[in-house]
Amino acid sequence: MSLRLSTVILPVDRWHEGGRAKWQRAEELGFHAAYTYDHLSWRSFRDGPWFGALPTLTAAATATDRLRLGTLVTSPNFRHPVTLAKELMSLDDISGGRITLGIGAGGNGFDATVLGQEAWTPRERADRFGEFVPLLDRLLTEGAVTQRGTFYSAEEARNIPGCVQRPRLPFAVAATGPRGLGLAARYGQAWVTTGDPKLYEEGTPEQSVTALAGQIDRFGKACAEIGRDVDELDKILLHGFTPERNTPLDSVEAFVDYAGRHRELGFTEIVIHWPVPDSDFAVDPAVFEAIATEAVARLG
Repeated sequence: MSLRLSTVILPVDRWHEGGRAKWQRAEELGFHAAYTYDHLSWRSFRDGPWFGALPTLTAAATATDRLRLGTLVTSPNFRHPVTLAKELMSLDDISGGRITLGIGAGGNGFDATVLGQEAWTPRERADRFGEFVPLLDRLLTEGAVTQRGTFYSAEEARNIPGCVQRPRLPFAVAATGPRGLGLAARYGQAWVTTGDPKLYEEGTPEQSVTALAGQIDRFGKACAEIGRDVDELDKILLHGFTPERNTPLDSVEAFVDYAGRHRELGFTEIVIHWPVPDSDFAVDPAVFEAIATEAVARLG
């Protein structure tokens, strides 16, 4: 099974002071895709520079020609399907059909309360996500949409002429629970995971592999329940949140070993973070570029 290698570029640089260069270099290095996080602020970067995801992707679309672009991931925390659909349709047009929407239910980080609301419970997040994704699907595939929902509504919402990619740009749905996996199976063109968060602090790589195998198995069952072939969907692993942390990026050999084990599980794409100095993503840039240019070929 072939494996694609992609990167996620955190939106921490001014566009004219290094931002543009990173996206262009990602294309030069041959990454399949370059994603960015769709947050208003995030973790240890909260008090430093952090730019908007969709404007950043719009700029990246005009600065590159072949590289796929996307969010990893967007959530309902501060988005509404109607306005998001319009922006995504426009971004897909500007990029010439190179956009993938990574989308998830969101969490309890800063985005969850920045608009002044109380953080949603896990059940509330799942309920909202279960309404958000189907409505967004309709908005991106139909010329005019009217829908009354518990959380999200649309009244004669129009997205003409629609996406360049047909019937719409692909969804990469991040999920581990049964409801989210069901949404990924029904609406996704790809499924995204970061692994089992309970293993991040004290788990072992072996335990992580077992947990990921279980997630893939459950995703396959969710696809089977609706008569969809799981092999038709990409399985994306966002690296950096399993017990190995950043150690697979210590050398090309370490990454080839890591990627090979996860390819055997069924993953079709691994996403690694672009180096950010003085952070959890501080990786030797030379090693990072060697991984980008050599690792996939080494996997055979």
